[in-house]
Amino acid sequence: MSRTAEIARRTGETDVRVTLGLDGTGAGTRATGVGFFDHMLDLLARHGRLDLAVEARGDLDTGPHHTVEDVGIVLGEALDAALGERSGIARYGEARVPMDEARAAAAIDVSGRGLAVVGPRLRELAVTGFRGEHAEEFVRAVAGRGRFTLHLDVEAGTNHHHMIEAAFKAFARALRAAVAIDPTESGVPSTKGVL
Repeated sequence: MSRTAEIARRTGETDVRVTLGLDGTGAGTRATGVGFFDHMLDLLARHGRLDLAVEARGDLDTGPHHTVEDVGIVLGEALDAALGERSGIARYGEARVPMDEARAAAAIDVSGRGLAVVGPRLRELAVTGFRGEHAEEFVRAVAGRGRFTLHLDVEAGTNHHHMIEAAFKAFARALRAAVAIDPTESGVPSTKGVL
């Protein structure tokens, strides 16, 4: 079973292409024109064990908002496509990740229902033009288009870089656990029979 997808999306604001493999090693390049965001996508790929290639061009003269959100939309669509009917997956994943003085937690249910609940601390952060509100828009877009529920919270920290990085790593580890194949699950992990 190939759990891969390639999705492209072009709008008047952005042009985004994502290639995704769920059973990977972190391979691929991430090039969005937003340096700190590329770093966070590298972390997502490596700690989520995703082969992930992202190429994005956007109207960065207006700021990173459109580029970051649209990458989230396309990544979410790629996750949804790669998961297919979601047969045999673990479905749930959670992680709590420290990064020096910072700590973040994420919990995921690949439920078929897109929702992101993001703690208020994340949106207060900023690193080199990348704001916590950009991270929030990214995860909302990924969860919405990926059709999964995500709870993400920065629990502690003083260094903004560490706090955002811990959040992305926690998201990555929770996602990795949720989409993993469960050898004891013979079908779709739901009493409804569909996700």
